[in-house]
Amino acid sequence: MSYGRGYGRRRRGGGLKIRLLIAAVMIGFSLFSYYSTGQVNPITGEKQRVTLSPDEEVAMGLQAAPAMIRQHGDLLPNPAAQQKLDQIGGELLSALNAWLRTEGRTNPYRFEFHLLSDNQSINAFALPGGQVFITNALFSQLQSEGQLAGVVGHEIGHVLSRHSAQRMAKQRLTSGITGAVGMAGGSFESARMAKMVGNMINMKYGRQDELESDRWGILLCAEAGYDPSSMIGVMDILEAGSSGGPPEMMSTHPKPANRKEYITNVIREVFPNGLPTGLRK
Repeated sequence: MSYGRGYGRRRRGGGLKIRLLIAAVMIGFSLFSYYSTGQVNPITGEKQRVTLSPDEEVAMGLQAAPAMIRQHGDLLPNPAAQQKLDQIGGELLSALNAWLRTEGRTNPYRFEFHLLSDNQSINAFALPGGQVFITNALFSQLQSEGQLAGVVGHEIGHVLSRHSAQRMAKQRLTSGITGAVGMAGGSFESARMAKMVGNMINMKYGRQDELESDRWGILLCAEAGYDPSSMIGVMDILEAGSSGGPPEMMSTHPKPANRKEYITNVIREVFPNGLPTGLRK
Protein backbone atom coordinates (compact mmCIF):
# COMPACT_ATOMS: atom_id res chain seq x y z
CA MET A 1 0.00 0.00 0.00
CA SER A 2 2.74 2.46 0.89
CA TYR A 3 4.46 1.68 -2.44
CA GLY A 4 1.33 2.56 -4.36
CA ARG A 5 0.88 5.90 -2.59
CA GLY A 6 4.50 6.86 -3.18
CA TYR A 7 4.27 5.97 -6.88
CA GLY A 8 1.16 8.13 -7.25
CA ARG A 9 2.94 11.11 -5.71
CA ARG A 10 5.88 10.70 -8.07
CA ARG A 11 3.55 10.52 -11.06
CA ARG A 12 1.78 13.74 -10.03
CA GLY A 13 5.11 15.50 -9.40
CA GLY A 14 6.42 14.35 -12.77
CA GLY A 15 3.32 15.71 -14.52
CA LEU A 16 3.82 19.11 -12.89
CA LYS A 17 7.45 19.22 -13.99
CA ILE A 18 6.46 18.43 -17.58
CA ARG A 19 3.79 21.15 -17.53
CA LEU A 20 6.28 23.67 -16.13
CA LEU A 21 8.81 22.73 -18.79
CA ILE A 22 6.25 23.12 -21.58
CA ALA A 23 5.11 26.43 -20.08
CA ALA A 24 8.70 27.71 -19.93
CA VAL A 25 9.23 26.81 -23.59
CA MET A 26 5.97 28.55 -24.56
CA ILE A 27 6.90 31.69 -22.64
CA GLY A 28 10.41 31.70 -24.09
CA PHE A 29 9.10 31.34 -27.64
CA SER A 30 6.50 34.10 -27.10
CA LEU A 31 9.10 36.51 -25.68
CA PHE A 32 11.59 35.73 -28.46
CA SER A 33 8.95 36.24 -31.16
CA TYR A 34 7.88 39.56 -29.66
CA TYR A 35 11.28 41.07 -28.95
CA SER A 36 12.90 39.87 -32.17
CA THR A 37 10.39 41.75 -34.33
CA GLY A 38 10.63 45.46 -34.91
CA GLN A 39 10.14 48.14 -37.54
CA VAL A 40 10.86 51.84 -37.74
CA ASN A 41 7.68 53.92 -37.79
CA PRO A 42 7.76 55.79 -41.13
CA ILE A 43 6.05 58.80 -39.54
CA THR A 44 7.90 59.22 -36.25
CA GLY A 45 11.15 57.37 -36.90
CA GLU A 46 10.59 55.44 -33.68
CA LYS A 47 11.37 51.71 -33.58
CA GLN A 48 8.26 49.74 -32.68
CA ARG A 49 7.46 46.07 -32.08
CA VAL A 50 5.10 45.34 -34.96
CA THR A 51 4.87 42.54 -37.50
CA LEU A 52 2.71 44.23 -40.16
CA SER A 53 4.11 46.48 -42.89
CA PRO A 54 2.33 49.79 -43.63
CA ASP A 55 1.00 48.26 -46.88
CA GLU A 56 -0.42 45.34 -44.91
CA GLU A 57 -2.06 47.75 -42.46
CA VAL A 58 -3.67 49.61 -45.37
CA ALA A 59 -4.93 46.35 -46.91
CA MET A 60 -6.31 45.17 -43.57
CA GLY A 61 -8.17 48.44 -42.99
CA LEU A 62 -9.66 48.47 -46.49
CA GLN A 63 -10.82 44.87 -46.10
CA ALA A 64 -12.49 45.52 -42.73
CA ALA A 65 -14.10 48.89 -43.58
CA PRO A 66 -17.27 47.56 -45.28
CA ALA A 67 -18.09 45.37 -42.27
CA MET A 68 -17.61 48.33 -39.91
CA ILE A 69 -19.94 50.43 -42.04
CA ARG A 70 -22.64 47.73 -42.02
CA GLN A 71 -22.24 47.24 -38.27
CA HIS A 72 -23.06 50.91 -37.69
CA GLY A 73 -26.10 51.13 -39.94
CA ASP A 74 -24.38 52.20 -43.18
CA LEU A 75 -23.06 55.64 -44.14
CA LEU A 76 -25.08 58.73 -43.23
CA PRO A 77 -26.92 59.97 -46.35
CA ASN A 78 -25.89 63.60 -45.80
CA PRO A 79 -23.49 64.81 -48.52
CA ALA A 80 -22.96 68.21 -46.87
CA ALA A 81 -21.93 66.66 -43.55
CA GLN A 82 -19.64 64.17 -45.32
CA GLN A 83 -18.09 67.02 -47.29
CA LYS A 84 -17.35 68.88 -44.07
CA LEU A 85 -15.71 65.78 -42.62
CA ASP A 86 -13.61 65.28 -45.76
CA GLN A 87 -12.64 68.95 -45.78
CA ILE A 88 -11.35 68.98 -42.22
CA GLY A 89 -9.69 65.60 -42.59
CA GLY A 90 -7.96 66.88 -45.72
CA GLU A 91 -6.72 70.00 -43.93
CA LEU A 92 -5.24 67.91 -41.13
CA LEU A 93 -3.51 65.61 -43.63
CA SER A 94 -2.13 68.60 -45.56
CA ALA A 95 -0.64 69.93 -42.33
CA LEU A 96 0.77 66.50 -41.54
CA ASN A 97 2.34 66.11 -44.98
CA ALA A 98 3.88 69.57 -44.80
CA TRP A 99 5.51 68.66 -41.48
CA LEU A 100 6.71 65.30 -42.84
CA ARG A 101 8.40 67.01 -45.79
CA THR A 102 10.48 69.09 -43.37
CA GLU A 103 11.55 65.83 -41.72
CA GLY A 104 12.34 64.09 -45.01
CA ARG A 105 9.55 61.55 -44.54
CA THR A 106 6.40 60.61 -46.43
CA ASN A 107 3.02 59.32 -45.32
CA PRO A 108 2.48 55.69 -46.46
CA TYR A 109 -1.12 55.51 -45.26
CA ARG A 110 -4.31 55.89 -47.28
CA PHE A 111 -6.77 57.95 -45.27
CA GLU A 112 -10.51 57.94 -45.89
CA PHE A 113 -13.15 59.49 -43.63
CA HIS A 114 -16.56 57.89 -43.10
CA LEU A 115 -19.62 59.41 -41.42
CA LEU A 116 -21.79 56.61 -40.04
CA SER A 117 -25.57 56.61 -39.60
CA ASP A 118 -25.29 55.23 -36.05
CA ASN A 119 -27.29 57.57 -33.77
CA GLN A 120 -26.81 55.50 -30.61
CA SER A 121 -23.06 55.07 -30.10
CA ILE A 122 -21.16 58.29 -29.36
CA ASN A 123 -17.92 57.17 -30.90
CA ALA A 124 -15.12 57.62 -33.41
CA PHE A 125 -12.51 55.04 -34.32
CA ALA A 126 -9.84 54.18 -36.88
CA LEU A 127 -8.81 50.96 -38.57
CA PRO A 128 -5.19 50.19 -39.42
CA GLY A 129 -3.90 51.98 -42.49
CA GLY A 130 -6.14 55.05 -42.45
CA GLN A 131 -9.86 54.20 -42.44
CA VAL A 132 -11.41 56.74 -40.02
CA PHE A 133 -15.01 56.62 -38.79
CA ILE A 134 -17.25 58.91 -36.76
CA THR A 135 -20.82 58.13 -35.77
CA ASN A 136 -23.61 60.63 -36.29
CA ALA A 137 -24.35 60.30 -32.57
CA LEU A 138 -21.05 62.10 -31.94
CA PHE A 139 -20.88 64.22 -35.09
CA SER A 140 -24.30 65.78 -34.46
CA GLN A 141 -23.25 66.92 -30.98
CA LEU A 142 -20.04 68.64 -32.02
CA GLN A 143 -20.40 72.39 -31.76
CA SER A 144 -17.55 73.66 -33.94
CA GLU A 145 -15.12 72.77 -36.69
CA GLY A 146 -12.36 72.86 -34.08
CA GLN A 147 -14.05 70.07 -32.14
CA LEU A 148 -14.44 67.99 -35.30
CA ALA A 149 -10.78 68.60 -36.13
CA GLY A 150 -9.84 67.40 -32.65
CA VAL A 151 -11.81 64.17 -33.05
CA VAL A 152 -10.43 63.46 -36.53
CA GLY A 153 -6.89 64.41 -35.52
CA HIS A 154 -7.07 62.02 -32.59
CA GLU A 155 -8.13 59.14 -34.86
CA ILE A 156 -5.44 59.98 -37.42
CA GLY A 157 -3.02 59.77 -34.49
CA HIS A 158 -3.98 56.15 -33.82
CA VAL A 159 -3.02 55.28 -37.39
CA LEU A 160 0.23 57.29 -37.38
CA SER A 161 1.34 55.67 -34.11
CA ARG A 162 0.44 52.22 -35.48
CA HIS A 163 -1.50 51.40 -32.34
CA SER A 164 -3.46 48.56 -33.92
CA ALA A 165 -0.32 46.86 -35.21
CA GLN A 166 1.36 47.28 -31.83
CA ARG A 167 -1.61 45.87 -29.97
CA MET A 168 -1.81 42.87 -32.29
CA ALA A 169 1.85 42.07 -31.57
CA LYS A 170 1.39 42.58 -27.84
CA GLN A 171 -1.79 40.50 -27.71
CA ARG A 172 0.12 37.69 -29.41
CA LEU A 173 2.70 37.93 -26.65
CA THR A 174 0.19 38.00 -23.79
CA SER A 175 -1.81 35.14 -25.35
CA GLY A 176 1.32 33.03 -25.42
CA ILE A 177 2.24 33.86 -21.83
CA THR A 178 -1.25 33.43 -20.38
CA GLY A 179 -1.62 30.15 -22.26
CA ALA A 180 1.64 29.00 -20.70
CA VAL A 181 0.47 30.02 -17.22
CA GLY A 182 -2.75 28.09 -17.74
CA MET A 183 -0.72 25.08 -18.87
CA ALA A 184 1.48 25.27 -15.76
CA GLY A 185 -1.50 25.63 -13.42
CA GLY A 186 -3.22 22.65 -14.99
CA SER A 187 -6.75 23.84 -14.19
CA PHE A 188 -9.57 25.83 -15.76
CA GLU A 189 -9.43 28.37 -12.93
CA SER A 190 -5.72 29.08 -13.40
CA ALA A 191 -6.25 29.52 -17.16
CA ARG A 192 -9.16 31.91 -16.51
CA MET A 193 -7.11 34.00 -14.08
CA ALA A 194 -4.17 34.09 -16.48
CA LYS A 195 -6.44 35.33 -19.27
CA MET A 196 -7.86 38.02 -16.98
CA VAL A 197 -4.37 39.27 -16.17
CA GLY A 198 -3.52 39.32 -19.86
CA ASN A 199 -6.64 41.33 -20.66
CA MET A 200 -5.76 43.89 -17.97
CA ILE A 201 -2.27 44.27 -19.45
CA ASN A 202 -3.71 45.03 -22.86
CA MET A 203 -6.31 47.42 -21.41
CA LYS A 204 -3.62 49.49 -19.74
CA TYR A 205 -1.75 49.62 -23.02
CA GLY A 206 -4.90 50.86 -24.76
CA ARG A 207 -5.38 53.75 -22.34
CA GLN A 208 -1.86 54.99 -23.12
CA ASP A 209 -2.71 54.85 -26.81
CA GLU A 210 -5.62 57.22 -26.22
CA LEU A 211 -3.41 59.81 -24.55
CA GLU A 212 -0.79 59.54 -27.28
CA SER A 213 -3.51 60.09 -29.88
CA ASP A 214 -4.81 63.11 -27.94
CA ARG A 215 -1.31 64.56 -28.32
CA TRP A 216 -1.44 63.96 -32.07
CA GLY A 217 -4.84 65.66 -32.15
CA ILE A 218 -3.40 68.75 -30.45
CA LEU A 219 -0.42 68.96 -32.80
CA LEU A 220 -2.40 68.37 -36.00
CA CYS A 221 -5.14 70.82 -35.02
CA ALA A 222 -2.66 73.60 -34.35
CA GLU A 223 -0.71 72.89 -37.57
CA ALA A 224 -3.96 73.00 -39.58
CA GLY A 225 -5.04 76.28 -37.98
CA TYR A 226 -7.57 74.96 -35.44
CA ASP A 227 -7.59 75.71 -31.73
CA PRO A 228 -6.63 72.43 -29.98
CA SER A 229 -8.34 73.57 -26.78
CA SER A 230 -11.59 72.78 -28.63
CA MET A 231 -10.82 69.16 -27.76
CA ILE A 232 -11.77 69.90 -24.16
CA GLY A 233 -15.34 70.49 -25.33
CA VAL A 234 -15.30 67.06 -26.97
CA MET A 235 -14.40 65.53 -23.60
CA ASP A 236 -17.45 67.23 -22.09
CA ILE A 237 -19.62 65.61 -24.76
CA LEU A 238 -18.09 62.19 -24.10
CA GLU A 239 -18.49 62.60 -20.35
CA ALA A 240 -22.15 63.60 -20.68
CA GLY A 241 -22.78 60.57 -22.88
CA SER A 242 -20.97 58.05 -20.71
CA SER A 243 -23.57 58.02 -17.89
CA GLY A 244 -21.41 56.00 -15.57
CA GLY A 245 -19.74 53.00 -17.14
CA PRO A 246 -17.00 50.72 -15.84
CA PRO A 247 -14.20 51.99 -13.58
CA GLU A 248 -11.29 53.50 -15.47
CA MET A 249 -8.97 50.67 -14.41
CA MET A 250 -11.10 48.22 -16.42
CA SER A 251 -11.66 50.47 -19.44
CA THR A 252 -9.64 50.88 -22.60
CA HIS A 253 -10.21 54.65 -22.51
CA PRO A 254 -9.16 57.11 -19.81
CA LYS A 255 -12.03 59.01 -18.25
CA PRO A 256 -12.85 62.25 -20.11
CA ALA A 257 -12.04 64.31 -17.00
CA ASN A 258 -8.52 62.86 -16.94
CA ARG A 259 -8.11 63.43 -20.66
CA LYS A 260 -9.13 67.07 -20.22
CA GLU A 261 -6.31 67.53 -17.73
CA TYR A 262 -3.88 65.78 -20.06
CA ILE A 263 -4.92 67.91 -23.05
CA THR A 264 -4.52 71.10 -21.03
CA ASN A 265 -1.05 70.04 -19.86
CA VAL A 266 0.11 69.11 -23.36
CA ILE A 267 -1.09 72.43 -24.78
CA ARG A 268 0.90 74.24 -22.10
CA GLU A 269 3.95 72.08 -22.82
CA VAL A 270 3.84 72.52 -26.61
CA PHE A 271 2.89 76.20 -26.48
CA PRO A 272 4.57 77.60 -23.34
CA ASN A 273 4.01 81.17 -24.57
CA GLY A 274 0.37 80.55 -25.36
CA LEU A 275 -1.44 79.33 -28.48
CA PRO A 276 -0.85 81.19 -31.74
CA THR A 277 -3.40 83.88 -32.52
CA GLY A 278 -6.03 83.43 -35.19
CA LEU A 279 -6.72 79.76 -34.63
CA ARG A 280 -10.22 78.62 -35.57
CA LYS A 281 -12.40 77.28 -32.77
